[in-house]
Amino acid sequence: MNILLSLWPFLLIALVVFSGLFTVNQGTIAVITRFGKYAGIRTPGLRFKIPFIDQVYKRISYQNRSVELEFQAVTLDQANVYFKSMLLYSVQNESEETIQKVAFKFISERDFMQALVRTIEGNIRAFVATKKQSEILGLRRDIVEFVKEHVDASLEEWGFHLQDLQINDITFDQAIIDSMSKVVASNNLKAAAENEGQALLITKTKAAEAEGNSIKIAAEAERQAAQLRGQGVALFREEVAKGMSQAAEQMKQANLDTNVILFSMWTEAIKNFAEYGKGNVIFLDGSSEGMEKTMRQIMAMQQMEGGNK
Repeated sequence: MNILLSLWPFLLIALVVFSGLFTVNQGTIAVITRFGKYAGIRTPGLRFKIPFIDQVYKRISYQNRSVELEFQAVTLDQANVYFKSMLLYSVQNESEETIQKVAFKFISERDFMQALVRTIEGNIRAFVATKKQSEILGLRRDIVEFVKEHVDASLEEWGFHLQDLQINDITFDQAIIDSMSKVVASNNLKAAAENEGQALLITKTKAAEAEGNSIKIAAEAERQAAQLRGQGVALFREEVAKGMSQAAEQMKQANLDTNVILFSMWTEAIKNFAEYGKGNVIFLDGSSEGMEKTMRQIMAMQQMEGGNK
């Protein structure tokens, strides 16, 4: 008993000392007050405060925090726009000054969140009010940049920093969505019609070009054929003239009448008509007068060709 009484003061001191020990979790900072007044901060780990005098006023996390927002805004042309977004924020830094702002600017976390959300919504509504409904869907990045520019200053005063703002969904009233769908559908039909018209024009143009090239090729082939036919006729006449001249020379050398050549040509012509006529009816004057008339015409043509030479 005497030993316990002698150790009592040491036990009491030890109890008082141990009552002043406390732990601060990683990622948080403890704010200490003494008689209700700020007395300092304690970083993560095992820490000490004056027993029965110092109090842990608040534990502040400097980790990233997120909150989802859903709100409505009205555009310049009086269209309702509904936003769903995610806000990512954190304590600006771990300095003592910043921690004091975070600890004492607002009475509670709920009040801070209310101020933060209303500030974000107010800035987005102010931006949307200057834009038309048709512009909103393409302005996600502009909205985020506008909010960051105007909100960061307020958050710095409160000791926080806006890490990111993501606008996940933008919707309109059902009537507007239906009208937008009709506009998109009509634009798609217009584009399809234009593409179809272009395709048809290209098809007809190519067909016309092909037909033109075909006609050009056929005309060129016909021209060459006609040229070759003319050359063949000319060569034939030239060869006939040469043969007749040689035959006439031989007849003269033999002291024979050259009219025999003409008579032979006449009979050969009649024979050729009979062989290759293919059933066609050809009327010829077979009398001696008709033959003499034909012979005279052939001799006249021969004399004309000789005079031209």
